[in-house]
Amino acid sequence: MKKILFSLLFVLISSYAVCQNPYDLWLQYDKIEDKTLLDSYKKQVSNVYLNLNSPTGDIIKEEIEKSFKGLLNIEPKFDTKTPNLIISTLDKLDPSLKKKLSKTSNINDEGYVIQHISEKGESKLILSAKTEKGLLYGVFNFIKQIQLHKDLSKLAIVDSPKIQKRVLNHWDNLDRSVERGYAGFSIWDWYLLPELIKQEYIDYARANASIGINGTVLTNVNSNALVLSPRYIQKLKALANVFRPYGIQVYLTARFSAPIETGDLETADPLNAEVKQWWKDKAQEIYAEIPDFGGFLVKANSEGQPGPNNYGRSHVDGANMLAEAVAPYDGIIMWRAFVYSEEKPEDRAKQAYSEFKPFDGKFKDNVLVQVKNGAIDFQPREPFHPLFGAMPDTPLMMEFQITQEYLGGMSHLVFLPKLFEEVLEEDTYTQGEGSTVGKIIDGQLSNKKLTGMAGVANIGTAKNWTGHQFGQANWYGFGRLAWNPETSAESIVKDWLKMTFSNKTDFVDPMSKLLLDSREAVVNYMTPLGLHHIMAAGHHQGPGPWVKDMPRPDWTSVYYHKADENGIGFDRTSSGSNALEQYAPEIQKKYSDPATTPDKYLLWFHHLPWNYKMKSGKTLWYEIAAHYQKGVEQVEDMQKTWQKMQQYVDPQVFKETNMLLDIQLKEAKQWRNACLLYFQQFSKMDLPDLIPEITKDLDYYKSLETPYAPGIRPSWN
Repeated sequence: MKKILFSLLFVLISSYAVCQNPYDLWLQYDKIEDKTLLDSYKKQVSNVYLNLNSPTGDIIKEEIEKSFKGLLNIEPKFDTKTPNLIISTLDKLDPSLKKKLSKTSNINDEGYVIQHISEKGESKLILSAKTEKGLLYGVFNFIKQIQLHKDLSKLAIVDSPKIQKRVLNHWDNLDRSVERGYAGFSIWDWYLLPELIKQEYIDYARANASIGINGTVLTNVNSNALVLSPRYIQKLKALANVFRPYGIQVYLTARFSAPIETGDLETADPLNAEVKQWWKDKAQEIYAEIPDFGGFLVKANSEGQPGPNNYGRSHVDGANMLAEAVAPYDGIIMWRAFVYSEEKPEDRAKQAYSEFKPFDGKFKDNVLVQVKNGAIDFQPREPFHPLFGAMPDTPLMMEFQITQEYLGGMSHLVFLPKLFEEVLEEDTYTQGEGSTVGKIIDGQLSNKKLTGMAGVANIGTAKNWTGHQFGQANWYGFGRLAWNPETSAESIVKDWLKMTFSNKTDFVDPMSKLLLDSREAVVNYMTPLGLHHIMAAGHHQGPGPWVKDMPRPDWTSVYYHKADENGIGFDRTSSGSNALEQYAPEIQKKYSDPATTPDKYLLWFHHLPWNYKMKSGKTLWYEIAAHYQKGVEQVEDMQKTWQKMQQYVDPQVFKETNMLLDIQLKEAKQWRNACLLYFQQFSKMDLPDLIPEITKDLDYYKSLETPYAPGIRPSWN
């Protein structure tokens, strides 16, 4: 009996000994408990050579000190004459050491080499790069190797980012509200800038540098011209000064009608000489204060935003006019392709392609056309956007959403790098088999040198930055994939779990599976088999397949699922909208036939009868129901797994995640019940036996209101 009590007490004590600080994200520097490993590390890295007299050099020194003190419980010696860890740019590295490094010619200005060598019988670790920015990235990767408990004596890492512009898009407004934000207010306190520099700004820059993010757009794409005023430029300058040593450029969104709204001009016509000069003067004003200002992100002629179409001009006219203004300063324009016309659409999925494809090769070299991963709007699952592969002579920038607008906000645990990976691995076939979306974005299949990837951030004033503890994994994963689009979601999730929580196999293995399966669970209980955009109106939280009678048909759910007595789904083949024609012939051939269309896209491309026989041999109605049920069961499995993880996780994190999973399960059941009851009206078929009894009727689910649901779009004018 005493032995049992002692064991229980040990488990209880060990579970509450864990004390990760959610604010520190994946940069948890808790002491390594394995004494053998700890002693080995101390021998290999305690004496450091670092010869950098600069703000970035100071950051590197501080990070080495912080990580070594936390992970290794030592104070590194920087004044030693016998270093075993040498951190230096290549131009300052001892020639004898430089000769021993392999493949240094392969790295670019942001790349680095980490290599273990033997010098005169002594073991040394060399960390080198062409630039200080590269060294900073290398230092964070080196610290990660210690966090992951890697054998430092076998290190031989040569790494460079495959994408140049790795940028977060903040949909933050000047009043500190955040469109589609689920983590509190904006961290940018514009009122107190430039005088007050909050610690959060520094910690934000540090976190981004640790995963290779090198740019941030500070303001909402539904933009405000006030941010271009002299007063706000000074505020922006203060943030730029904080971010610069971390290798991060600042960008702003440009409201296309700014020349009018400032009161300077009566037109914003991009071909008007005064308008052109206004933007050139504005660019000169910004760059005089911020020489490394990145440029502008523009949302134009979409969802009511002003743009060149207001004047009968094209997207090329608008983008190139702004590109000319920032070109003398090496600035860029990121021009969003998320557009849809004011007229009733034939198929909203076709519109961006129709508007942008004719302009391939006509944008200036410093313009990136920023394209969402799918043609509708950040759905739980979409086929890749047909523009990828359709504009070989135009640099295309991927836009992913890190925040979870259509995926349960921050109350649902969803590991989005699995979604990102799926999109990046899709084959466009535009230059033969293997022409993946990832290879198009990173420039492998294009002669264009400018490359980029953007992620719509969900970073706010929440103590853990992202609202949901596991929302941090999406921020981290985006950075990793922006650095290298070929990185696997599995490696990302394992690294994040080890760096954030624990290296214990009993924790990492089951939690890796939980996260890797989580996105598919959400698809199952929200939009299975290619269903899409059936969320509640406005806030997009919860089910709303009944949504209709909105100002625009493509703001409704019935527009997308088209459920009737004959069946369900959106026919995008030649017999319907023919959006399938926008893809390569290989995809057209495969997806034109329901029998060869992957089940995950079936109802995206086809309107099929309820009794259509699926590959499983079951009816479509049965499979829809089965997927909804499976999604609920997957969340139940997530709960069971999480219950076993208490000893590895901070008590408060464990408790809060437990409660959030309860919410997720409740809402998954609402999705299942509401959608099946609604679609049953049309199928007129019984629910399969695998569906538990639904005790509420459809009217009950329709009556559920959430007037203050998070993420509602505020006014941006």
